[in-house]
Amino acid sequence: MGGRAGFQAVGRLVAGLSERLRGWWRSRRVRRLVLFLSIVGPGLVTANADNDAGGIATYATVGAHYGYDLLWALILITISLAVIQEMAARMGAVTGRGLADLIREEFGVKWAFVAMSTLLIANLAVTASEFAGMAAALEIFHLSRYLTVPLMALLIWWAVVARSYRGLERIFLVLSLSFLTYIVSGFLCKPDWSEVVRHVFIPTFRLEPDFLLLFVAMVGTTITPWMQFYLQASVVDKGLGTQDLKYERWDVLLGSLWSDLVAFFIIVSAAGTLFARGVRIETAGDVAAALEPLAGRYAAVLFAVGLFGASALAAAILPLSTAYAISEAFGFERSVDRSWREAPVFFGLFTAILGSGALLTLFPGLSLVKVMLFAQNVNGFLLPIILVFMLKLVNNRRLMGEHVNGPLYNLVVWATALFIIALTVLLLWQALLPGFPALSL
Repeated sequence: MGGRAGFQAVGRLVAGLSERLRGWWRSRRVRRLVLFLSIVGPGLVTANADNDAGGIATYATVGAHYGYDLLWALILITISLAVIQEMAARMGAVTGRGLADLIREEFGVKWAFVAMSTLLIANLAVTASEFAGMAAALEIFHLSRYLTVPLMALLIWWAVVARSYRGLERIFLVLSLSFLTYIVSGFLCKPDWSEVVRHVFIPTFRLEPDFLLLFVAMVGTTITPWMQFYLQASVVDKGLGTQDLKYERWDVLLGSLWSDLVAFFIIVSAAGTLFARGVRIETAGDVAAALEPLAGRYAAVLFAVGLFGASALAAAILPLSTAYAISEAFGFERSVDRSWREAPVFFGLFTAILGSGALLTLFPGLSLVKVMLFAQNVNGFLLPIILVFMLKLVNNRRLMGEHVNGPLYNLVVWATALFIIALTVLLLWQALLPGFPALSL
């Protein structure tokens, strides 16, 4: 009898727990969390991929040259990034079409051709810089780029061609975890946190060419044209609609906050070590090498691991974003869920850009620093044009219905576009007037 009573007690306990679990599962908050987790991805992946080798080098240069002086600018940049990314996600969810597709339909094939040609040139150069970032990170561990670059190119190609969008997104999200290393590295560098907080909330501005140009670089490396094409295409590819907008907005907001939090710690790491000792850098790999004697082996290794993960993520995203955009612009089938036979142009473009970027990295005598700077300049020229296209599209009630921009959104995006145009003029001024001091990285 005692044994039977014990079994009955255990049965009642299990039944009670099961009922509680069913009640927990049926609760509104849990259902919302599960729905959000099923939607999260496009915004987080896109924002993280933007912290690539060029971005890491830019943020590290900001910290190495000016310490904590530009930390306050990250707040403004984060607001602009979140607003612009939300616009792209909203257009994808409402229209069910990518940005390149909408540009072709609303503005004509000529404008689409101009946008796609520039995007192709810029993204090819940036893809090369991502392989340079991976090579620099692995060279910290004494691995030759002539071995690692071809191997990584094959692995990335296989991961994209052989998997569905959902599976590929999971890989991208796992790679995004590599950015945690920058946060740890920032603490290992032991910065003066009182100075850090002061510069976050009290702006410092200098009317110096180097300072202004690094400000431009921060904006240009955080908000890039390819991001808008990739994010909108991935929202469409994932099948998100207007019913998912609430959760996709959270995805975009969290992605923007996380991306610029990583940027914050990269600046802090460089400012707390390199700036104080006057160390100059040229590439993101130089930062990892310089950190070892200043902040210890662990800080250098963590920085290198983060650089590798960031570069691998962006090396997959950049060719994908270009393939999506060009295929959309000219009406070709595009989706990683398709087979090569169903979308030959899409996969062919992806393969060609990925392979060319890897080969450029291995070309003897080519300055990878110049490749990255060229890509950033092209992106800087293209971004205001893309933002104007986006503003015209997102404010078109025929396309967007009730989901058009509000006045505040339009103000933020126009301010961002005009700011970049003004500072792009400054870049031209620097190039055309020999007496104007140049930025030395």
